[in-house]
Amino acid sequence: MKYCVHCGAELHDEAVICVKCGCSVEPPKSAEVETVNDTLSIVIKVFLIIGCIAQGWMILPLAWCLPITISIFTAFKNKRPIGTGLKVCALLFVNLIAGVCLLCADNND
Repeated sequence: MKYCVHCGAELHDEAVICVKCGCSVEPPKSAEVETVNDTLSIVIKVFLIIGCIAQGWMILPLAWCLPITISIFTAFKNKRPIGTGLKVCALLFVNLIAGVCLLCADNND
């Protein structure tokens, strides 16, 4: 038997939510995983900015670099998952390193 971390109610071993309070039974994520994800997101943001600056002298490529970069920044800020299509577009059109980091990043937040 296990117990709810929120209300202390006794739960079955295979329970996913608490029947008493309705909260998720899964343990909270560790701070180490969040630190790695935060560091990786900073690295990705830096390389996206570098890619936009490097292509800034060309007007047409900048027309798709900025929206891709802004979409990824918004997704990081709102802690939303980033789609594979947007990751591939970042890889192809903005910055190779940022795109590879995005594709390798754990996106289960």
